[in-house]
Amino acid sequence: MRQQPHYLELLSPARDAAIAREAILHGADAVYIGGPGFGARHNASNSLRDIADLVPFAHRYGARIFVTLNTILHDDELEPAQRLITDLYNTGVDALIVQDMGILELDIPPIELHASTQCDIRSVEKAKFLADVGFSQIVLARELNLTQIAAIHQATDATIEFFIHGALCVAYSGQCYISHAQTGRSANRGDCSQACRLPYTLKDDQGRVVSYEKHLLSMKDNDQTANLGALIDAGVRSFKIEGRYKDMSYVKNITAHYRQMLDAIIEQRGDLARASVGRTEHFFVPSTEKTFHRGSTDYFVNARKGDIGAFDSPKFIGLPVGEVLNVAKDYLDVEATEPLANGDGLNVLIKREVVG
Repeated sequence: MRQQPHYLELLSPARDAAIAREAILHGADAVYIGGPGFGARHNASNSLRDIADLVPFAHRYGARIFVTLNTILHDDELEPAQRLITDLYNTGVDALIVQDMGILELDIPPIELHASTQCDIRSVEKAKFLADVGFSQIVLARELNLTQIAAIHQATDATIEFFIHGALCVAYSGQCYISHAQTGRSANRGDCSQACRLPYTLKDDQGRVVSYEKHLLSMKDNDQTANLGALIDAGVRSFKIEGRYKDMSYVKNITAHYRQMLDAIIEQRGDLARASVGRTEHFFVPSTEKTFHRGSTDYFVNARKGDIGAFDSPKFIGLPVGEVLNVAKDYLDVEATEPLANGDGLNVLIKREVVG
């Protein structure tokens, strides 16, 4: 069943059922989670029993559970996939997120289908096709701008889902083959080797080194905090946080952050409502800066721009806390700009290179 057009859905990731519960308690209207197989995150699978136990917990709050079956299937996997879909339907999950159009040809129960980001939905034509063949919700490509999103929304009655936070791939989702070419591990089979996060040396046509051991394919992380209102006006109704490999603290923090942002918009506008029931209170101040990120970008939502790469490091470097004034044999003199506490971890950078 399609979402009512005035509902705003905050959709959070969950590596496991425990994280899914915390996501809902911190404000998620829906959670997407991997099942026993065929998900695009090979190491984030969950048993049918865990999912069956999660569903009534979510429904108590009017939240929905989506299960990912978003890999390309081999012929000998069609029957096992069909059996799994039936089993998931019987647990009461609300929808499946899929990539392989072969699933449409299977004898499956009447479960809601969502088109995965792996479907690479960048055009009105593809969006209309997916809506026409029965997908009630479609995840648009991260690379689209507001005008393109609005055009797709106006052309189809499918619920528009869009990533608002988390990792960005250097390639279009579902169209990256570098992992399989280099290692035999297919991103479209849930086993991406993260080749885009590796260091590379760039040389010019004379063999001279232009950039040495830099992460030239590594992107900053997506952050659409400043664009939520514009995305709503463009037709987005499901706001998706990336991160089925992320830990519980990340999911709690980022979910709480966007819950507060969306609630503020809903309070200002009388024509919108949250997709689940109840009200969420947080006893901490969520901050996107305090959990894993590679630097932030709003990518191409407003316009294409150049400063989207995290070339120095694909890791979370942390927040600037001070400047090193002096280096001695067994200590550093640091002028701190932020308060430090026992247990804090510190990175030391020289010319933006992590050295300790």
